[in-house]
Amino acid sequence: MSPSPEQQVVDVGGRRLRLTHLDKVLYPATGTTKAEVADYLVRVSGPLLAQLRDRPVTRIRWPHGTGDPQQFFEKNAPGGTPSWVRTARVRATGTDDEHVSARSRGTVVTFPLLDDVAGLVWAANLSALELHTPQWRVGDDGDPLPPDRLVVDLDPGEGAGLAQCAAVALAVRDRLADDGLEARPVTSGGKGLQLYAPIAGDQPGPVVREYARRLAEGLARDAGRWVTATMTKSRRGGKVLVDWSQNHTAKTTITPYSLRGRARPTVAAPRRWDEIGDGLTQLELADALARLDAEGDLLAGADGGPRLPEA
Repeated sequence: MSPSPEQQVVDVGGRRLRLTHLDKVLYPATGTTKAEVADYLVRVSGPLLAQLRDRPVTRIRWPHGTGDPQQFFEKNAPGGTPSWVRTARVRATGTDDEHVSARSRGTVVTFPLLDDVAGLVWAANLSALELHTPQWRVGDDGDPLPPDRLVVDLDPGEGAGLAQCAAVALAVRDRLADDGLEARPVTSGGKGLQLYAPIAGDQPGPVVREYARRLAEGLARDAGRWVTATMTKSRRGGKVLVDWSQNHTAKTTITPYSLRGRARPTVAAPRRWDEIGDGLTQLELADALARLDAEGDLLAGADGGPRLPEA
């Protein structure tokens, strides 16, 4: 019996995958298909898997493409997940207590861990366009470890834009450098950008979160005309929110190199510091691939960092 034109079985890195509807358009504005999304993930698999390594993955799925409002978040590994997809059972927590105590409360979520190219293609087949991860990894026993990176999310309010985020990013970079941290910028594929800085990974979540909060509030105090650390939308007009809350142990951030579920196939794209200025724009799938081919992984070597100063 010949295979259905709507599905095919392929070998990806020694794993057999049944792929369906590869010609389905997931980005109507550009006509980008599921097959092109899978191809993108294969081509960026090296640096993307480095970012995903040992991090539980929350997915946002668009089963009918980004032109349809029926997208949904998915934390648990869905039914039919292949047995070779590694998972981690993590207790959900609404507080920022240490991971060890957090595991004694809340519901258990069985997250997938995407370890290889086959895992990425499996996610693409489910139309999981956005891959979100926390700032911590799981150990060999599956238990959460302390955060190993600090993230500062710069989100422009109404009347502000990417140029304003770029100006704030330079100020954040300099303040982090004063404490021995090396930040690397990533345009989010949405409205703003993030800065990632590797840290020692031996301090509990609350310490990391409080450091980020002090950083944000200090910037807002010194440059309050165009920076805020307050989440309230009514107080963010014309300002850039320095969102320190992404360092809460229960929060996730779009993973660098992940696609976004927007009208066009934008990407959370690592950038050079010499690009961070007035002319900064978000990048799309083809741009990200061309830059990766030309410049390599701009996040390579961003492992290990200093301990954070505590108040």
